[in-house]
Amino acid sequence: MIDYRIKNNGGYTKTMGELVSMLEHTRSVTLEEIKDLCEEDLDKLVDGDINTIGTLLLHIASIEFVHGVISFEGRDINEVELQKWKAALELGEEAVKTIKGHPVQYYIDELSSVRETTLGELRKRSDDWLFEENEWPNGVSHNHYYLWFHVLEDEINHRGQMRSLKRRLLKTEEHT
Repeated sequence: MIDYRIKNNGGYTKTMGELVSMLEHTRSVTLEEIKDLCEEDLDKLVDGDINTIGTLLLHIASIEFVHGVISFEGRDINEVELQKWKAALELGEEAVKTIKGHPVQYYIDELSSVRETTLGELRKRSDDWLFEENEWPNGVSHNHYYLWFHVLEDEINHRGQMRSLKRRLLKTEEHT
């Protein structure tokens, strides 16, 4: 059951707990949205779209993974990590060619694995860590809180795309 309250569920500092609550709520809604999709639904391109529901799901996991590496380890992803996540990060034609043939549980497992690491790492950190100032190589300032806000907004944005794809998939199926 989805919890419709933002609250600290324990084990985290105050603001961190609220962030975790938002991350978990967002994920619960995403998982509810996709739970009944079949492999064909996950892989199907609709009306000239360049991404499938499956590619968008793996993209969500890849964004969370990369933001974890940046914020928890203070580095960018390495070549091995890039090879695993590149298609999902970039989306588009290459992603559609390579990210397919998986049941919904595959995507749920990938999302869950990355999230498990995220929650473990966030549990080790404080509210002060969220607000630590950092600077990108181009001189733009940011903090960890912004990075994790971006993870939220990215998932919500792509979930909207998935909902649109699902609606159009249903219309396509009704007309065949």
